[in-house]
Amino acid sequence: MIRSLTSALAIILVISFGVQAQHNHESSVHSQYSGQQEQPIKSLTSDDIRGLKAGAGTPFNGMAKPAELNGYPGPRHVLDAYEAGEFELTEDQLNIIQKLFDDMQQTAIPLGEKIIALETEIDHAFKDKNVTDDSLKDLIDKSAEIYAELRYTHLKTHLQMVSILTDEQVQHYNELRGYTTKDLCENIPTGHDPEMWKKHNGCEY
Repeated sequence: MIRSLTSALAIILVISFGVQAQHNHESSVHSQYSGQQEQPIKSLTSDDIRGLKAGAGTPFNGMAKPAELNGYPGPRHVLDAYEAGEFELTEDQLNIIQKLFDDMQQTAIPLGEKIIALETEIDHAFKDKNVTDDSLKDLIDKSAEIYAELRYTHLKTHLQMVSILTDEQVQHYNELRGYTTKDLCENIPTGHDPEMWKKHNGCEY
């Protein structure tokens, strides 16, 4: 009797786990966008919206990545590093960079607001089922044009930064941002004696 009950219980558990596994099984076409259907604007994350409203370069996975990751510093990060005491600037450089950043923001914020408005319109057109091929093409063209203008605004600001900073400052910026090699023996900071640096860091030379 005990053996029969044990076998029956085992069968029930196997069936139960099988049903549970079926419920937990993820479809082969399960979307990476699952959950995003609740976003107010489907094409924009909350971080994108905040960045666009602030005139920041963060939306769309980085508006100025080609510049930033190829050694063209961003004004906001230079100013932040300066305020933190990690970056030295002359008074002239500080004034020029601050104005460059302010001008960039004055251009970027209105463009960001326009993108938000257009992406909202695109989203609502699909949501309300009143989108047509012609209206869709018009909205996408407008959004793409403003996006190009916004991206140019961010990238050209990075481009201008290299004419304001010295080569040594650009190198220091890249070090602070973590873009340079972490090999202490190869990446000797500006102003340090190479032989003494290598000796203190246990390098072979």
